[in-house]
Amino acid sequence: MPCRFEKMEGQVVGTMLRLFRNRLPRLRAGSRQDNLREAAKEPERAPEHCLSTFAGGQHFFEYLFVVSLKKKSSGHDYEPTITYQFPKRENLLRGQQEEEERLLSAIPLFCFPDGNEWAPLTEYPRETFSFVLTNVDGSRKIGYCRRLLPAGRGPRLPKVYCIISCIGCFGLFSKILDEVEKRHQISVAVIYPFMQGLREAAFPAPGKTVTLKSFIPDSGTEVGYGVREPQLRCTLSQCIHAAAALLYPFSWAHTYIPVVPESLLDTVCCPTPFMVGVQMRFQQQVMDSPMEEVLLVNLCEGTFLMSVGDEKDILPPKLQDDILESLGQGINEFETSEQLNEHVSGPFVQFFVKTVGHYASYIKREANGQGRFQERAFYKALTSKTNRRFVKKFVKTQLFSLFIQEAEKSKHPPAGYFQQKILEYEEQKKQKKSREKTVK
Repeated sequence: MPCRFEKMEGQVVGTMLRLFRNRLPRLRAGSRQDNLREAAKEPERAPEHCLSTFAGGQHFFEYLFVVSLKKKSSGHDYEPTITYQFPKRENLLRGQQEEEERLLSAIPLFCFPDGNEWAPLTEYPRETFSFVLTNVDGSRKIGYCRRLLPAGRGPRLPKVYCIISCIGCFGLFSKILDEVEKRHQISVAVIYPFMQGLREAAFPAPGKTVTLKSFIPDSGTEVGYGVREPQLRCTLSQCIHAAAALLYPFSWAHTYIPVVPESLLDTVCCPTPFMVGVQMRFQQQVMDSPMEEVLLVNLCEGTFLMSVGDEKDILPPKLQDDILESLGQGINEFETSEQLNEHVSGPFVQFFVKTVGHYASYIKREANGQGRFQERAFYKALTSKTNRRFVKKFVKTQLFSLFIQEAEKSKHPPAGYFQQKILEYEEQKKQKKSREKTVK
């Protein structure tokens, strides 16, 4: 059985999903979850700050793979197989080769999670989707995939280009996959210089760009390819990413699989917290599984198939009402998906600002610079009893523990989006107090 604090992490996610669904029916995935061929098409905009916290100077990616379907030696079924990779194995250090072995065993399965019932096709819509691999230390690698039919005539099997990176920005890697796809149609050989240049380039700081020049045969000129860090905005392929994003600035550290392959469906029976996306064709199999306390959402219908029953009681009532009110205001007035994303993510960020945004004031520094979080004083500083009751439990979760551990190591609060919202909120409170004094 999961401990009660692990249970609460799942309940917080479930409550946020419920709030998200109740006010934003237009953002439901609809029939896209019918199977992966629908769910994995060009992604909807999801309200998210990037899955991983990153800064300028990181490498763009670690590996590029091409995964193709090969007929099994016995029978007529096909199995996904890696047919190209960059960098090449001989260019990797020993530690990298060991890591690669682990990746190699998982990547083909996640590039084709919808089973092996494939046959040669003459038409197939290009799909862009992603998956997440979690290491034993809790760190994550994200696989960005482009699935399509290779160039040619007659029936043929789809293949997948897959980029593995620690950076969580779907829109950025979708553009990179465009370039990979363009070059692969010409020759595998012209992929190498482009990806080598990208791999050696430092990831740009927020708002900055990096430009690569790569010659494409028959174009007669070098092509300048500019990449801009997208101001901590990402576009993701699955609603499960949006659920994780609603936890920002916290990170889901438990089992996390955006699209579960059939061979891993037993994940739903785990006695520990998990967030997974299941294809509709496996619904009955999941419903028949011996699950414990699970929130199961049918994205086709926008309904809850299973719930614990106490989701509406987890968050403080006043703050729940604030979220619902904010989500419902002007929902039909936004012209772009970016505006809608900002509108959706804002209330959830504001919720954490109001409940735990004062954390930095309760990290006391020792002579060696190491911080020590003053837990009791932190939650007792809240004047609202309902807010205090929630935070007293929330500080025991792994969500909060991992967040505060990083804060204890840093001498100054990170200059990110969450800190910006904290400063704005504190300034609003000062102005409100000033106005109240003036009235008196």
